[in-house]
Amino acid sequence: MNAPCDTDVLIVGAGPAGLALACSLADAGIRTIVLEQAPLSTLVDPPEDGRDIALTHRARRVLTSLGLWGRLPADEIAPLRQAHVTSGVSPLVLPFDAQAQGHEALGWLVPNHRIRAACYAGAAARPDHITLRGEAQVTALQHDASQASVSLADGRTLRAQLVVAADSRFSTVRKMAGIGARMLDFGRTAIVCRMQHERDHQGVAHECFLNSHTLAILPMAGRQASAVWTVSTDGAAALMRMSDEAFAQAVAGEFQHKLGTMHTAGQRHAYPLVAVYAERFCADRFALIGDAAVGMHPVTAHGYNFGLYGIEVLTRELLAARQAGRDLGDGRALQAYAREHRRTTRPIYEGTNAIVKLFTTDQAGAHLLRGAILRASKHLPPVKALITRQLTGEGGLPSPLALLRRAW
Repeated sequence: MNAPCDTDVLIVGAGPAGLALACSLADAGIRTIVLEQAPLSTLVDPPEDGRDIALTHRARRVLTSLGLWGRLPADEIAPLRQAHVTSGVSPLVLPFDAQAQGHEALGWLVPNHRIRAACYAGAAARPDHITLRGEAQVTALQHDASQASVSLADGRTLRAQLVVAADSRFSTVRKMAGIGARMLDFGRTAIVCRMQHERDHQGVAHECFLNSHTLAILPMAGRQASAVWTVSTDGAAALMRMSDEAFAQAVAGEFQHKLGTMHTAGQRHAYPLVAVYAERFCADRFALIGDAAVGMHPVTAHGYNFGLYGIEVLTRELLAARQAGRDLGDGRALQAYAREHRRTTRPIYEGTNAIVKLFTTDQAGAHLLRGAILRASKHLPPVKALITRQLTGEGGLPSPLALLRRAW
């Protein structure tokens, strides 16, 4: 006879996806234990990591419904009013305007560490349904007909009806479940840094596809922007070795001094770019969420947004299973989640990878095709409308030119 379950759902990973899922399940009356390898003290006030997240309208609604949006510092939420896409030295600009499509903003940029802190605070405020355990390393995963369990490095075993992996795109628990993943190493590294600049950015995000590299300038609160300079990995070390002054001058020069003089306003961080797509999003009494399911290239604003969309769907399906008298490890609920999340994510994942390859290659003729795509998108209002719907998370057909990024 099996030992009784310790909780309804075990969530491995206390990042913003795992914690937001715990909050969502708690509001549905479902108890969780969230396991995190790091000490819990590191989650209370996480350090700035250079990453800034572009949240869509749908993502904002999810965070608002969970009471997490209100926990974000209002003075650090920056609306994205427009986005401009350029290629090389071409004067052609592909613009996207929020007001032209009936929106106050295309999305909102928020520092990643602020989102992490808000999610932790939200989880800590639900102690009746959420138990947070730090320094908990999962070493094994098992399941049978009635429950799933995880073994921890300290010898403990925890049991639940369902285990959910939210432990990054390089998820070890995904491997324990026997689920493979397609990984695409772009051979590039994103150097991210907060910049102070002379001129007002007016809420405009810029995605500049330059010769063999890209530069994104993403508007933050005040006269600051997040600079995301993506270069070949073998060239990243040189950018990281630069003095702050030299790096700021280099960014300003690559951006043609459109915002005037620039100065660094934070540390530089380097993130190698690897896209990941799990072969399956669920198994027996097991599900993947967040980057453990889909790890996006940061050139689109869909990374954490996809995680929030998945949380919304998974909660809905688990709640429906419970209301129907089935347990939370029910295969029908998990398969329904997996199907919908795959429909939402797969086309944009493939389209993003295709456009990244096209806009970063130096092969002959590529620049002509890039120009043709930008011209066609600019002069076809229906195409621009569909792209805008992807930027805002409001649906529509996916477009590989949805180029407002979350800065990893």
